[in-house]
Amino acid sequence: MFDDEMKTARLLIVDDQQANVTLLERILRGQGFANLVSTTDPRQVADIYRQGPVDMVLLDLSMPYLDGFQVMALLQELAGDEFLPIIVLTANSDQDTKLRALAAGAMEFLGKPFDLVEVQLRIRNMLQTRLMHKVLRGQNQQLEARVRDRTHELDQTRLEVIRRLGRAAEYRDNETGLHTIRMSNYSMLIARASGMSEAECELILNASPMHDLGKIGIPDGILLKPGKLDAEEWRVMKTHPAIGAEILMGHESDLMQLAHQIALAHHEKWNGSGYPRGLKGESIPLVARIVAVADVFDALTTARPYKAAWSVEDALAYIRAQSGLHFEPRLVDCFLAVLPEVLEIRRRYAEPG
Repeated sequence: MFDDEMKTARLLIVDDQQANVTLLERILRGQGFANLVSTTDPRQVADIYRQGPVDMVLLDLSMPYLDGFQVMALLQELAGDEFLPIIVLTANSDQDTKLRALAAGAMEFLGKPFDLVEVQLRIRNMLQTRLMHKVLRGQNQQLEARVRDRTHELDQTRLEVIRRLGRAAEYRDNETGLHTIRMSNYSMLIARASGMSEAECELILNASPMHDLGKIGIPDGILLKPGKLDAEEWRVMKTHPAIGAEILMGHESDLMQLAHQIALAHHEKWNGSGYPRGLKGESIPLVARIVAVADVFDALTTARPYKAAWSVEDALAYIRAQSGLHFEPRLVDCFLAVLPEVLEIRRRYAEPG
């Protein structure tokens, strides 16, 4: 097993006595090992190791500049979590030296003077262990790569389901569903301008399309009514945040928890006059305060069955007028700061016709 791989293994010999190096090279080449590198100066070990992968090190303990223990410490640092067999070359066979070498990372010992058969057997056994480790490591890496790919695939599938859920709700009163695309991107821009991390901004981008999921539970006669809602109809309409939150509640993922917060609180107002719970100021989750600005701006500038689209100028005037009332003033400033990017998204995902 592994005979071909063993012949191409890269072996590093480190011994300050050239005679020992020459003898080991002759023995190893006689066994078919051709990929040998050696040095009599242990200070060169780091450079040699960095030039290419090493499969085994044959290492003397008693050397000038750096002894074998120092070299083993250096090799452990260079190899990291890679399994690197080290066979110690030593004429000192006392127990303390062996124990110290084993503790420092040695796997085997070759006594000096070298015995031909012992050299062959110990090197072969250690190389088999090294090659088996490489095979297992390669298999583990392949498995990890497949798991990553599968996890990525599942994440993308989950995100696509989430986006489609959001658009399904939006189709109830917007035939294209582009509102969710625009307002989620607006929300991400506002979040970034407010100082949130890129990971948090990404979560808002992916969670905010579900803000109106609760509209699924609102009858068409109310949701699509072209005129003003009466008191009872408005009471029913105001239940959609709670309906959406109930659909989204109870999942442990950050994404779903954020979507739950947004669905429940995006109609709350900074001054406490919103619904469904009448929250005020910073008691409203930040993500919901962000989505409120993005949602209202896009809703105002989009035609619906019950209203015509406002101009951008009129919508901006409303947003400014509602700073401190409907919206957190700081977030209004953030929205205005990214307005050129907002308008570019609005242009890119404009309603057809």
